[in-house]
Amino acid sequence: MRKMNHFKLLAVICAMTLFASCNFEEINTNQFEMSDGEGAMDGFEVGGLITAMQRTVIPVGTQADDTDVINEYQIAYHLSADNWSGFFGENNSNGWNAGSNNTTYYLLDNWIKATYTQSYTNALDPWKKLKIASEKNGTPEVFALAQILKISAWHKTLESFGPMPYSHAADATMNIPFDSEKEVYTAMFEELTAAIEELTEKAENGVNVMGAYDAVYAGDATKWVKYGNSLMLRLAMRVRFADAELAKKYATQAVNHSIGVMTAKDDAAQMSQGAGMTFRNNIEWLAGNYNEARMGSSIFSYLMGYEDPRLSVYFLPMDGNASYGVEAFNGKTYQAVPAGHANAQNDIYKSCSKPNIQSGTPTYWLRASEVYFLRAEAALVWEGFGSADSWYKQGIDMSFQENGVTDPVDDYMNSNLSPRAYVLSHYQYGQTLSAPCETTVKFEGTTEQKLEKIMIQKWIALFPNGQEAWTEWRRTGYPKLNVIKTLKGAVQGATLEGGIRRMIYPTSFSQTNEGKAIYEAALKLFNNGAGGEDKSSTRLWWDCKR
Repeated sequence: MRKMNHFKLLAVICAMTLFASCNFEEINTNQFEMSDGEGAMDGFEVGGLITAMQRTVIPVGTQADDTDVINEYQIAYHLSADNWSGFFGENNSNGWNAGSNNTTYYLLDNWIKATYTQSYTNALDPWKKLKIASEKNGTPEVFALAQILKISAWHKTLESFGPMPYSHAADATMNIPFDSEKEVYTAMFEELTAAIEELTEKAENGVNVMGAYDAVYAGDATKWVKYGNSLMLRLAMRVRFADAELAKKYATQAVNHSIGVMTAKDDAAQMSQGAGMTFRNNIEWLAGNYNEARMGSSIFSYLMGYEDPRLSVYFLPMDGNASYGVEAFNGKTYQAVPAGHANAQNDIYKSCSKPNIQSGTPTYWLRASEVYFLRAEAALVWEGFGSADSWYKQGIDMSFQENGVTDPVDDYMNSNLSPRAYVLSHYQYGQTLSAPCETTVKFEGTTEQKLEKIMIQKWIALFPNGQEAWTEWRRTGYPKLNVIKTLKGAVQGATLEGGIRRMIYPTSFSQTNEGKAIYEAALKLFNNGAGGEDKSSTRLWWDCKR
């Protein structure tokens, strides 16, 4: 009987990840939610919803699933942020709108809708049900966990699109008004504070929270508090150029908490095994089975130029056609695919360096190395946050540990090496670009120069989390990235230098009278209420550093 129940749970969770339909009302409604009757029938109403929400933070499927989740991840995140971050280069099949698609900065409506659905819609219904269930059952710790999971998913919506439905998300209506970005961040900070407070009490008393259904930390409340504080620190630094006072307040709160933030490799929030399931890495399938997802030219320039020991951890050497590659410091040959080209697959493309990712490689939400770099940035600009130099070194050291690298950190940090030029001589894929910058790893220079070094190393450590890397590139301007080869999205506002600053809203948002009114009101929230156009060049509230 127990085995049968687990199968039912898996079916429910998988169903919850399917796309919502295309009008404005339905895109905010998950049509495949677990009913009250289904949840109560087998006792999975709460536990199954927790697992379902965790699978929405970054979409993951199990080893037993078909490719639906992989495909959803591909169009929602991989062919957008994973590429825009400089991590990956793709083929560009004629089936992908004849080369005019997200990879070449032309935003396809169905792909945009997929991002909204995956980052927002699929978490909405389980979160609402968990809110009701926790109130009914008197389990505030369950709702605290749901709040952290909601924010983990929804901050990607906020940072992809801008103004979004938030404060009224629990209302019994399909037409949810949008909140401004500042309002959403402020609400997220307040909700994280309350959730962390609730889970801190449980951690101090050794209470396990939904352990049988928690695929991330197996109910370890202390780990959830560390993650919650680390997430708060991430979001605090996100807004520091827009509202330094707000940023400093919550950054201080996060690092000074009694339990604190992530400090060790094992603190990482990730999905690999848990809640009776084994999860499958999306990128491994894209690279191996679809022959997509190759090394991007930007990360090639940095890893090769710095002679970074993470090169062989992140990417595999070329598979044939080595004459088109470059011999690295480790004696092996690597080559990257130019970002944003409009050519279909051929043998040269397929032979370029694949990501060194296996099916069982964890899908990471947030790792300790990112936290150290966040603290380095905070220390760089504010008193009371310690030594930027020390946090920077610890960030590199932690990234080495996370990736099993044993090379001396001091040797890496003290080298005078800098990123290298990118050259691929081929009539289709060919591109020649000078080095994106001359910045070394050594922590010296002006405050701005040190910020660039922090962000470069943070970006390298984030691989392959392209969503976070793309967001931080927009926020700080670092690292400097190689430009795409073919620009198709100028009509939507995109430029070679500026890239994609945000995703435009799905067209379904304005297809009904009610939806159009909400959509038009949302546009008025851009630029601190001055209004803005629904274009990929419109900067979000926190994207204000010039």
